[in-house]
Amino acid sequence: MDYERAVGEVWAATRPHIGAGKVADYIPDLICVDPGQFGFAVATVDGELHQVGDAKVPFSIQSISKAFALAHVLGHDDASIWRRVNREPSGTRFNSLIQLEIERGVPRNPFINAGALLVTDQLLADTGDACGALCAFMAAETGNPGLTYDPAMAESETRTGNRNRSLAYLMADFGNVLNPVDEMLDHYFRQCSIMASCVELARAGLVLARHGVRRDGTRLLSKQDARRINAIMLTCGTYDAAGEFAYRVGLPCKSGVGGGILAIVPDRCAIAAWGPGLDEKGNSVSAAMALETFGNVTGLSIF
Repeated sequence: MDYERAVGEVWAATRPHIGAGKVADYIPDLICVDPGQFGFAVATVDGELHQVGDAKVPFSIQSISKAFALAHVLGHDDASIWRRVNREPSGTRFNSLIQLEIERGVPRNPFINAGALLVTDQLLADTGDACGALCAFMAAETGNPGLTYDPAMAESETRTGNRNRSLAYLMADFGNVLNPVDEMLDHYFRQCSIMASCVELARAGLVLARHGVRRDGTRLLSKQDARRINAIMLTCGTYDAAGEFAYRVGLPCKSGVGGGILAIVPDRCAIAAWGPGLDEKGNSVSAAMALETFGNVTGLSIF
């Protein structure tokens, strides 16, 4: 596979559209991000790395962290999470209180906010330090020992996180929260504020491309659990546009409102694209276009 040529074609196709969309404005520190940036990186299971644009610029990974949090919970052999969170697309906004109320505090899937809060809650119960566990994992997988969260971004998330507080307290009222709500929320806000570049995100994503095997050769996940996470990424990983992404990109993807999207090609590679401008569903316009182009050029798809 000529990944270098594919990355070059991605750059050519995406460059005229860099800056399209609207930067997330409900988290104050994201408003300040330059919308004219774009990065793209491919890390292969054989150790190759191909990149273009602002691929080494760190950004807030936001909801992409949810995939790694779920991996860690399942890596602790804690399948009990599936008694607390379902695995179906939501069909409503990612922070809907109405659906959660109707379904008695059990979120539809682990990638909407309510479900991700419970995954963080479970990881906190399993490790005692949910955010610390994720930062340590990403530091090890990326080779960057200084990789961590941005305290200013976390404070911004905390200051404006009333909807997430509402979700958390509603689930607690239904008896579906293990830890003190404020402690769970603190770890969740810091988790979403982890800073990583496209290069680092692609390298971290290889754990799913390698069916649960980490950079050092140890196993974080069973093959079955890695496959299941990829399946949920495909059906639930891009908010209310999962069907559109399956159609356009044909790969498991997890997006975040920081503008990043992580895509997985099992047995081949992990791909990270970043452009701060979002569409109306909350997914990066330029990153989605880049991933669609990459699939068209390479023919790589799970279908």
